[in-house]
Amino acid sequence: MGLRIGGEIEKENGDELSYSDFVERYLMKNQPVVLRGLMDGWRACKDWVTHTGQPNLEFFSTHFGKSIVQVADCGTREFTDQKRMEMSVAEFIDHWLKDSANYHVNATTNEHGKPLLYLKDWHFVKEYPEYLAYTTPLFFRDDWLNLYLDNYSMHNESDACQEKNEISCSDYRFVYMGAKGTWTPLHADVFRSYSWSANVCGKKKWLFLPPSQSHLVFDRNMKSSVYNICEDVNEAKFPGFKKAVWLECIQEQDEIIFVPSGWYHQVHNLIPPSAPQQHHHPLGHSWHKTYWPVRFVGMEDTISINHNWFNAYNLSWVWDLLLKDYNEAKEYIEDVRDICDDFEGLCQRNLAANTGMNFCDFFIFIACFSFANLVQLYHLHRVNENPSWCLFPKAKHLALNLLSAQKIVLKMKTVDALAGDHALLLDLRKMMDDSKFLELCSGLDRTYRGIHKEQQQNYDKKETLMDGLGDLDFIVKSCSQIYAPEDLVSFIDSAVKKLSRAFNRESPLLPELDELRSPDAQ
Repeated sequence: MGLRIGGEIEKENGDELSYSDFVERYLMKNQPVVLRGLMDGWRACKDWVTHTGQPNLEFFSTHFGKSIVQVADCGTREFTDQKRMEMSVAEFIDHWLKDSANYHVNATTNEHGKPLLYLKDWHFVKEYPEYLAYTTPLFFRDDWLNLYLDNYSMHNESDACQEKNEISCSDYRFVYMGAKGTWTPLHADVFRSYSWSANVCGKKKWLFLPPSQSHLVFDRNMKSSVYNICEDVNEAKFPGFKKAVWLECIQEQDEIIFVPSGWYHQVHNLIPPSAPQQHHHPLGHSWHKTYWPVRFVGMEDTISINHNWFNAYNLSWVWDLLLKDYNEAKEYIEDVRDICDDFEGLCQRNLAANTGMNFCDFFIFIACFSFANLVQLYHLHRVNENPSWCLFPKAKHLALNLLSAQKIVLKMKTVDALAGDHALLLDLRKMMDDSKFLELCSGLDRTYRGIHKEQQQNYDKKETLMDGLGDLDFIVKSCSQIYAPEDLVSFIDSAVKKLSRAFNRESPLLPELDELRSPDAQ
């Protein structure tokens, strides 16, 4: 079955694009884009690539060969993904070198029947923090997920994290390495996060499906999705698949692709034919489509750097996924409700196991960043004698973050799962004294200073950043413990009211802050 291709992903010169333009055109609109010119000076582009443009496998074996990594067998399906195994980097490279010469086009094994292996999800940054392989491009630095995981665990009671080492559950910054022909099945990214993927060497073919069409790759019951769109798809099981209209992208070396939230995509470490076949549309529409045959040539070995991340602009995607997965988890075990002593607790444990976090984890995450953004606003006010400080882009950015966070918390108020025996206890006073929270605040401040091109400051001393907490202290005294979403809403509202009184009433920041306190928001 050929795929209906409706267009290509836009490509931009990243060094000619401002951060505000990127936000307006891609983050807020949730649209993919390929960015060029952002990988200059990366150590990875020098050390990891030979002078002929191939992966420098000897370098990896010599310097990182003992690392234990996850490797996917591209020829074996296991549930909704490829079968995974563990091996050292040196073992993986030995396999690659021995078998790459025997590879032939359109196979998931080499000619001797050995599987094509794809190194995935290598937590390289956490394992080698002193080896600065790359610098995260400006457009992707507002990364709440990895900043949080640099200081906290997403789910402290996760059995999976207890069974694995610390690195395996620590962040969502990855290195991928694969020989020609390796690929990743159709999927939408974890947590419905954003992602970015930088091609250090090689080429990739991406096929994207917009969120508005995601239902077309699911079965009639919306329970399972197509695994491989480049094979014949069972039309009886997936009746909508043939209606899907895909966007494609050939990602070249030194290009970075931005993948928005909720976009299903499949990726191949190869390139398509240079001259696609043109066909008339089978349904007789006047607009033109390109139909790619399910065959690829000109394949290349690849190395890529990949981050998953989310921030204020896509928090709603994360919450919507959590709520959907929670309802499915609850429905799946509904028949044991009457005999289960803690049915809701079981639902939340299953949600954390299946999705990576539960309602409590996400609420604590939101509360932490809400408080951190308030700290930043109060500090900004305290250190700026200029009364127009509230006009600064950083101040508006922080206010919009609070608005987004509170909107999510207001949605969480409607769910009973955070009430009763499963109510929270979050002590803001203890958070103020926690060194991990200070590190998160410092990281957030560095991020926004970089984004908004402000002078960096040294926060080696705790007092430097936390001076502004004196202004927050009276609020914390009256609302130091958070038991439920409505408590966090009240806390943010109280802090914003006091902060608003410090603003020039003509400030354009006020509409965002006032929206936090409007009756409609409640």
